[in-house]
Amino acid sequence: MEHFKNILQIRGEELDSSAPRLPGADRGGAQLSVIIPTLNAADTLAGLIDQLRASAVVSEIIIADGGSSDETVAIAAATGAQIVATMRGRGNQLAAGADAVAGDWFLFLHADCRLAPDWEASVAAFLSAPEAASRAGYFDFALEDDVPAARRLERIVAWRCRWLSLPYGDQGMLIARGLYDVLGGFAPMPLMEDVEMVRRLGRRRIARIGARSIASARRYRRDGYWRRSLRNLSCLILYFAGVPPERIRRLYR
Repeated sequence: MEHFKNILQIRGEELDSSAPRLPGADRGGAQLSVIIPTLNAADTLAGLIDQLRASAVVSEIIIADGGSSDETVAIAAATGAQIVATMRGRGNQLAAGADAVAGDWFLFLHADCRLAPDWEASVAAFLSAPEAASRAGYFDFALEDDVPAARRLERIVAWRCRWLSLPYGDQGMLIARGLYDVLGGFAPMPLMEDVEMVRRLGRRRIARIGARSIASARRYRRDGYWRRSLRNLSCLILYFAGVPPERIRRLYR
């Protein structure tokens, strides 16, 4: 565990916590630009967009599509979301989506997630903090499954975030444009782009938002909770060991 902690601090410590506040700190009336990477997400995308459209704090929704062959793009177009066609791979897609954003606050979400009903109040509280523009926020992990294995996994992820400061992309990321630009944005990686970004942020610039992101349990139900969790852990270990993300992606499927 200590080894993981040290790795996560490598790049983040380069950013001085006493640095001046970054652009994008107009917190009082902050509006969110939501970026969603998609690839054949027709089954889940409409529900997420409907939730975001009902929010007063969301000003625009960017769908960064990596070449979907289903109805994903048509669904996004029907809702009025802006569509950005880009190379496949979440890192590429997230970066392309951010490049198309007009606002000062980015909220990156996965297409198969939903936000808990209290998410807007929690985001408002996060943004009201003086240090909001100098840190990135993440949601608590939850699964849309009632089985005990889902609750156990949620507790494990909460432990991982608390002690390793290592949220994953399915927990979302709320970040000011200024901080995002200072970090250099998401790397063009097919996988592990979320972990790589967290490494650059560093522990002191990662904070809980205080609401849940409820992720699809489809992969866990398909593969089994223990098998899927071990596979995800194996991917993380391989990444820290220096294995190229292109190779890790074969294991992640």
